[in-house]
Amino acid sequence: MIIVQIFRDEDGSIERFSIEGHANFAKRGEDIVCAGVSAVTVGTVNSIETLTGVEMDAKMKNGFLSASLPLLDKEETWSQVQLLLESMVVMLSNIAESYGKYIQIEQVK
Repeated sequence: MIIVQIFRDEDGSIERFSIEGHANFAKRGEDIVCAGVSAVTVGTVNSIETLTGVEMDAKMKNGFLSASLPLLDKEETWSQVQLLLESMVVMLSNIAESYGKYIQIEQVK
């Protein structure tokens, strides 16, 4: 199972997230759940960097991704980054609605 943890601060803003595990929906190379989660999460980190110039502290290895925001002033860039991160949560939630047996999303405060 894939475990997604979304870490939020007191005001509900996303500070970081981590993804761990494998869906085991299908054999390696054919697992659409793992592929979807990877595309959404890695794509979000890449989008944040490309579109806002904010470089997340990201670590990735087999079956694991963790990404944290650097300290930012809460200005326009912060809002843009939060919109991209919330979009990631929506996309992951949509995957979980269809494949809930293979992915679990936890909101951590």
